[in-house]
This record gives sequence, C-alpha cells and structure tokens, in this order.
Amino acid sequence: MADTSDTRTPAQIEADIKRRREVLAETLDEIGVRVHPKTIVGDAKAKVVANVDHTVGRAYVQVNRMVSDVRARFVDDEGAPRLERVVPVALVVVGVVGLLALGARRRRD
Repeated sequence: MADTSDTRTPAQIEADIKRRREVLAETLDEIGVRVHPKTIVGDAKAKVVANVDHTVGRAYVQVNRMVSDVRARFVDDEGAPRLERVVPVALVVVGVVGLLALGARRRRD
C-alpha cells in the first residue's frame, strides 16, 4: 500500500499549489507563443534568411576564388602584368567587340 501521510501544513500545501499553478501558467504562455502564427512565420523566415546567407556566403567564396585564379594567370608574383597572356586575350576581346559592333551596324542599315 502507498504511504499517504503528508507532514506538510495546509499553508505549505497551498503555497506548493500556488507555485505549481504559476509554473503551469508560464509553460502555457510559452506554448501559446510558440504556436502563434506570427511566431511560426517568423521562425520560417529566419530559417530562409539563414539559408540564403549561407548560400550567398558560399557563392562569394567561389567568386573570390575564381577572381584570385584569374588574377594569378594574368599577374606575376610582383604584381606586374604577364604580357604573354594579356596581349592575346586583349586582341580577342577587341576582335569580338569589333564583330559585335559591325553586326549591330549592319542591322541598322
């Protein structure tokens, strides 16, 4: 059989009940805030923003790495341009721009 003897006074029991009610009320308030539609939407937005920030950060690192690689191809260790690589690329760019300009000019005529 279970021992049902309680040595607390009625005032102590009332104080325990009061304290327990306060804890339960606080817990219910927390649950109400967590399941509120604005809280759910806010949490979802925060997750999306975190994912976007992470993706943008990774993209920034990739672009930065690509720029560094391109710079390493066209600039030597002292920072001077490598003419053996810059001149051919510049000629190709000038040729492509010239062809585009010619094509645009012919369409207008």
